[in-house]
Amino acid sequence: MSPAARLRGLKPDWISDPKVWRTEVLAGLVVALALIPEAISFSIIAGVDPALGLFASFTMAVVISVVGGRRAMISAATGAVALVIAPLNREHGLGHLIAAVIFAGVFQVILGAVGVAKLMRFIPRSVMVGFVNSLAVLIFMAQVPEMRNVPWAVYPLIVGGLALMVFFPKITTVIPAPLVSIVILTVITVAAGIAVPTVGGKGELPSSLPVPGLPDVPFTLDTLTTIAPYAFAMALVGLMESLMTAKLVDDITDTHSNKTRESLGQGIANIVTGFFGGMGGCAMIGQTMINVKVSGARTRLSTFLAGAFLIVLCIVFGPVVSDIPMAALVAVMIMVSFATFDWHSIAPKTLKRMPAGEITVMVVTVVAVVATHNLAIGVVVGSITAMVIFAKRVAHLAEVTAVTDPDGTSVVYRVTGELFFASSNDLVGQFDYAGDPNKVIVDLSSAHIWDASSVAALDAIETKYAQRGKTVEITGLNTPSADLHGKLSGALAAGH
Repeated sequence: MSPAARLRGLKPDWISDPKVWRTEVLAGLVVALALIPEAISFSIIAGVDPALGLFASFTMAVVISVVGGRRAMISAATGAVALVIAPLNREHGLGHLIAAVIFAGVFQVILGAVGVAKLMRFIPRSVMVGFVNSLAVLIFMAQVPEMRNVPWAVYPLIVGGLALMVFFPKITTVIPAPLVSIVILTVITVAAGIAVPTVGGKGELPSSLPVPGLPDVPFTLDTLTTIAPYAFAMALVGLMESLMTAKLVDDITDTHSNKTRESLGQGIANIVTGFFGGMGGCAMIGQTMINVKVSGARTRLSTFLAGAFLIVLCIVFGPVVSDIPMAALVAVMIMVSFATFDWHSIAPKTLKRMPAGEITVMVVTVVAVVATHNLAIGVVVGSITAMVIFAKRVAHLAEVTAVTDPDGTSVVYRVTGELFFASSNDLVGQFDYAGDPNKVIVDLSSAHIWDASSVAALDAIETKYAQRGKTVEITGLNTPSADLHGKLSGALAAGH
């Protein structure tokens, strides 16, 4: 390949393809418009000035567009992070909150470097489906307050916005339907003088760029011990949401992302955000769905422009943005909620075919997320439920059958299945210690030893036979099982 051809291969798609350029630019604009009220709302949850949420959304999006591992994913100020750090701000003030954001970024870099992203492989599909469905429910629930105790005009505006997003793509897909909906509804409300809640009612938009600086806290061990628990919690919640969102985007776009790079990128983005006085954040699932699923963005350009447009809209076009009716953004998020939900997962045909355990895991994940409003907690609870169900299912697969030699001098016990803590507990009780002949052979050629509990169970079997003057020979161990048995056998007597 020539150097020129190699250089062309390194160029992003949007540089040479005007259609991709248009899609990415317009997607970034739609996301920026949707980010503003969300960032302000999350700032209120955290108990800080709205500017801190907007600054965080700006710096997170811009930095992650360069250092992140998942193209087209949006990172900004989020509700999950706001909930974690709100108590710290209430008890110790803004300086400690900013310091915690920086420290959380450091934790994320460390966790990313040690390979925390590899844990994603242990999250079952049923948990992922529950995660997606609960996300859709939370997105919708977040819009409900915007539809309560509001002027009657809000409701036809929402319906009109939804109608535009459903039918406008049938006319053309050149301009994203959400952007058309936001513009048209804004023009209608301003031109007709309709009094409805607007973006400006959420809080004052910043009028200048953020300035870098150090958090206003004493640099002491006491400060470190105060912020460390909050920083670590923020790091874990942020990474979990970000990695789950990255996996979701992988599935939607049928592409692979570098989860380790994403983990490191989230940490770098939070460190930068902290030094610019932002409240920190992580991957923003609702806005990512607007970007990827609704607007069709696929490159880093849309992520960068979402942050860039956000700050430009606030500083340069603040008065115009303030006039955007919240009904327009509510309609966009309702459409995102509908598009995000995995409707196939609750179809009667699917539920009939799906094992009961899989359905249980999905439901538990959804209930946990909706009850706590925390996606990370739902994923953990769902994954633990899946592990328990799996362990219970596999435990019944270990079987023991006995064949006595015709001359009555020996007996062969053939063990089949996976031996681990759940299945090995019942193993000891399946042998006839008093009635068996003096020579006992335990054939494990169709079994596999996974843990110390299984080795301890085999030791207990040998001990019980030895107490009756009988010998036990264990045969058929595969290499990993033999290695584990050789290391631990005889060393676990205290557990008998």
